[in-house]
Amino acid sequence: MTTNRTPLIAGNWKMNGAETESVALARAVAEGAPGGCELLVCPPAVLIPPVAAVLKGSGVAVGGQDCHFAEGGAHTGDIAAAMLADVGCSHVILGHSERRADHGESDELVRSKTEAAHAAGLVAIVCVGETLAERDGGETLARISSQIEGSLPAAATAENTVIAYEPVWAIGTGRTASPADVEEVHTHIRGDIERRFGAGVAGGIRILYGGSMKPSNAVELLAINGVDGGLIGGASLKAEEFLTIARSCS
Repeated sequence: MTTNRTPLIAGNWKMNGAETESVALARAVAEGAPGGCELLVCPPAVLIPPVAAVLKGSGVAVGGQDCHFAEGGAHTGDIAAAMLADVGCSHVILGHSERRADHGESDELVRSKTEAAHAAGLVAIVCVGETLAERDGGETLARISSQIEGSLPAAATAENTVIAYEPVWAIGTGRTASPADVEEVHTHIRGDIERRFGAGVAGGIRILYGGSMKPSNAVELLAINGVDGGLIGGASLKAEEFLTIARSCS
């Protein structure tokens, strides 16, 4: 990654952890954080306050895993973007494949949530990716373009938005796309962004790889042209694995 874009290694803890172990994990990440990249952890919502308290001033950022598109109101069980900001979050993951699949989230809904995140001062990590059927059907690039067009609002910039490419078939399966496949999609995404937002945004926006990155493949994946970091799932739940991935940025 020989660019002026600082790599971002983001940990998506998903629905895992209790307070004691999560605080210990956050503390270990902060104590071992290497230079050369930005680190972000995204705990379950109920664990954000204690994790944010431990990480305050450490340089390791905290994010949410989702937010609602409304500022507030009668939305039982949901969390507003401003609430995340209020408890110490600087980022929020939106449109993750598990949200799109399990909750039926559309590109239009993801766009609305991204607009809400921007309004609250959060950096939105907008996820895009194809299923195995779409890849086997030769629909990968068309599907990615459709998600980019539908999920990103007009006000997206390199400062308020990060893109995460997550081939759905490679999440939690131990499979990863080939380096050539990853480079093709990341190059395609950057081209879509340039056509819509201009060369300035396209040159600055970070595109993460989110398909089962782990210590054993991080060096190879992070060396691919156009890969600006990783959205890490299972490997983010163990401090040393997460930190090994982060060290692979240098």
